[in-house]
Formats: sequence, C-alpha cells, structure tokens
Amino acid sequence: MAEGKAEVSIDRSPDDVWKLVREFGGLDTWMPGVESCVVDGDVRTIGLMGIEIKEQLRGIDDTARRISYSVVESPMSNMESHQATIAVDPEGNGSHVTWTVEVAPDELLGLFVPVYEGSVVELKKQLEN
Repeated sequence: MAEGKAEVSIDRSPDDVWKLVREFGGLDTWMPGVESCVVDGDVRTIGLMGIEIKEQLRGIDDTARRISYSVVESPMSNMESHQATIAVDPEGNGSHVTWTVEVAPDELLGLFVPVYEGSVVELKKQLEN
C-alpha cells in the first residue's frame, strides 16, 4: 500500500476551514472537477468528467477536525483499497490542512496525490478570498 499527502496553510481559523471540509456532501462546492455530490446514508456519489465514484464515510471527529472516507466503487477496476483523511489543525493564527491517502495498488498513488494537491490549493483560494 502506498501513502501520500497534500498540505496547505490557510489564513483562516481552523473552525472556519473545518466548517467547509466536514460537509461530506459538499465537495462540489470547493473541489475542482467535481460536478455533483449526492449523499445517501454514509455513501456519497461524486460526478466528475462523465464518471461516478462512490465514497463511504469512515469517520468524522469534530473535536479533532478529522474526516475519513474510502472509495468503494469507481471505474478503476484495479483498485484494491483506498482510505483518505482530511485533517484541519491550528497553525499560528490560521490553519494547516493535510489530506492523506493510502491506496493499493501503489501505482494509483500518482492519480490521487495530484488531485488532492490541486484541491487543497483551491480550498485555500476559496477560504482566503
């Protein structure tokens, strides 16, 4: 299993950042390329670039500001496992966001990390503007 992460510092309070990040059904409001995000129970269906991906919520901790999920259905037929966590931590007067991922097979890491890197940059832009 390969591990990777994307990180960004944001000039907003952890509570402000967490308010946006914790919304499991809100990816279409800030993640680049996501055209739709519909939640049914603990599974969200994301529509992007003509495909659908289903992700299952694995845990949410409002005190620690952590949300974890796994891809449970996607067009990537070779995916064996996926687990990602978005964490929001205090950093000076702002926040530090870390989006970690564990995925198998290892070669899929190169698909996920650039997407998460672009997403944290967009998150920063939205929250700081």
